[in-house]
Amino acid sequence: MSVHESAKEGPIEKNMDTREVNAGTSTLYLNFSFYKVDPKWRWLNDIGKEEAAKEFAMLIETARTKMKIETYSTVGLRKESEFMIWMISDTVEKMQILTSKIYSTVIGKYIDISELYLSAARHSAYSNIVTPAFMTDNKPMKYNVVYPFIKSREWYLLPFEERKKMMDEHIAVGRKFPQIRLNTSYSFGLSDQDFMLAFETENLKDFQDLIVKLRETQVSRYVVKDTPMMVCVYKGIEAIIKSLG
Repeated sequence: MSVHESAKEGPIEKNMDTREVNAGTSTLYLNFSFYKVDPKWRWLNDIGKEEAAKEFAMLIETARTKMKIETYSTVGLRKESEFMIWMISDTVEKMQILTSKIYSTVIGKYIDISELYLSAARHSAYSNIVTPAFMTDNKPMKYNVVYPFIKSREWYLLPFEERKKMMDEHIAVGRKFPQIRLNTSYSFGLSDQDFMLAFETENLKDFQDLIVKLRETQVSRYVVKDTPMMVCVYKGIEAIIKSLG
């Protein structure tokens, strides 16, 4: 959920003006795709891997003219993936096109999606002053902790004012950690979870401290699931490919 007011809003792409989203005339969709690399990739000769990395990087740069894309390494941090591609687009079809083109590259023959989460940007029902960080011009921070979030059906049956009171407490805790950026998006009707959360931070200990405090709020009574928590390190895609061995 939204726990603090993020930085000043700004456009993220020329063809995806966040002012349109805020006015309700457009929608942004988010895709978190985690990729697992086949061990056979490591047997490819160094020249082949070098060319494959350049090819993949060029594809990502081209795709960035159509939507916002950030890339992260999960090497040594998750057993089920080595890297994550975060896509933010005004249509899911653009995400499909990029994914299809990824599979057409050299490295595309050696990777599979191990986890995929789809969500959309929506206004918070509990706070009008929170702007998700992904709707700003801010440069990505060093770490991004991504995880699905599900609340119980009992939560949604509570009176709105009761829910808002608990969320006000939840948000107040988050505002004590202004060094952490929150990206909240909504998956209702689009994927298996209720929300997708992506916390950006320069210090993982700060994020850990925040989570400990959030566990102590009343909202936590209604959390059904908030795993897997995936720590991702911001890195260029060419460097990521070169780190795969």
